[in-house]
Amino acid sequence: MTDHSTDISPGTQPRIPHGIRWSAATAAFQIEGARDQGGRGRTIWDDFVDTPGAVIDGATADPGPGSYHRFHEDVDLAKRLGLDRYRFGISWARIVPDGSGTVNRQGLDYYSRLVDALIEAGVTPFPTLYHWDLPSPLEAAGGWLNRDTAYRLEEYAAAISGHLGDRVKHWYTINEPAMTALEGYAIGTLAPARQELFGALPAAHHQLLAHGLAMRVLREAGAEQVGLTNNHTLVRPQSDSPEDMMAAGAYNMIHNRVFADPVLTGQYPELAALGLPEMPTQPGDMELISAGPDFYGVNYYNPTTVAAAPEGSPLPFDLVPTPGAETTGFGEMWPIVPEALTAMLTGLRDDYGDALPPIIIAENGASFPEPDRAAKIDDTNRISYLAGHIQAVANAIAAGVNVEEYTVWSLIDNFEWAAGYTQRFGLTHVDYETGERTPKVSFDWLCGVIERSRT
Repeated sequence: MTDHSTDISPGTQPRIPHGIRWSAATAAFQIEGARDQGGRGRTIWDDFVDTPGAVIDGATADPGPGSYHRFHEDVDLAKRLGLDRYRFGISWARIVPDGSGTVNRQGLDYYSRLVDALIEAGVTPFPTLYHWDLPSPLEAAGGWLNRDTAYRLEEYAAAISGHLGDRVKHWYTINEPAMTALEGYAIGTLAPARQELFGALPAAHHQLLAHGLAMRVLREAGAEQVGLTNNHTLVRPQSDSPEDMMAAGAYNMIHNRVFADPVLTGQYPELAALGLPEMPTQPGDMELISAGPDFYGVNYYNPTTVAAAPEGSPLPFDLVPTPGAETTGFGEMWPIVPEALTAMLTGLRDDYGDALPPIIIAENGASFPEPDRAAKIDDTNRISYLAGHIQAVANAIAAGVNVEEYTVWSLIDNFEWAAGYTQRFGLTHVDYETGERTPKVSFDWLCGVIERSRT
């Protein structure tokens, strides 16, 4: 066993949660490249990046890290890091290029090779069915505003689980339905770049329905552990004024409860309290959505401070900087407040009680400015961020929250959606001109943390 004790400096030695599993994550569109290879179809993110000005640096995600051709290097990194599991995305458009209909054998074979390589390396494969890359033909038919899209994901789930289900027993269904609905369909900052405001709410319901349908299919294919992952934030009012408190409550409902309540309680919150229409539910929907996930995935990056909306705003809240907090490379709306993760986790336990299954931290990480060329990055800022948040998880466990797994976003630098290549989250630096991977100091640090957790 390698001794990494010198990699941990004073102040970055978190209390390690006893018995926790360790994982790191990536997403298909962000790392694979090879957009026009292997029979892959077109996605909403291909459409987005090809729209002038949509991505801050004009990047197209191709080749990016080039993992379609270099996945063995990523598997080796996961093995060297000592991961129990590797969370990776499966591209819907590689499996069903048009979103429905013909299944692409080349796509099935690609993910089969990736799964086999992980198993050979002693790392459990933990794929995500849907990580934002909707096939373009489905978006042309209405996307997630169209109920039919949920049934198309059910078919895709059957195709991929039929091919991998003999070896893959752990699955995420949907990643961050809140971000797809709120940023993709409501305000248009992410693909598919619609601006429907609260008309985007059906996109929330149809993703949750897709989760329920896919969960049923995966379990029938022999899955042992299935769940979805929601993006959660601890919502704080800017002040204790009634206006700010009401605004914070509204934002908490829209960002957190609309996506958690149906899965954990079988009901949506009272949307009418905000003057919003009810969800387009049909008989049997809520039973599918709330059919007992084996875990509840939590993606957490930062808390959110909320103030009353300015006069004339179309929204009932205003998101403002968190006073006194350091920030990541994304700036003032990404404050670093590790203790907010503890509060958010204990809040989930208090709010949902016995309805809350074991929690998996499915993403947690930070981006900071780093050079483009291959280098061993001394990313002490990332180490500090991760140490604080691992400690926050340990504190939540000590308070009685059942957290089984911690996942770092991300294993390697990748295409960061609308931010292109301007933000780097990876434990491993990627030179996008050459594809060269260079583990950062944070990689060595986390390797040491993982080793010590097993002693």
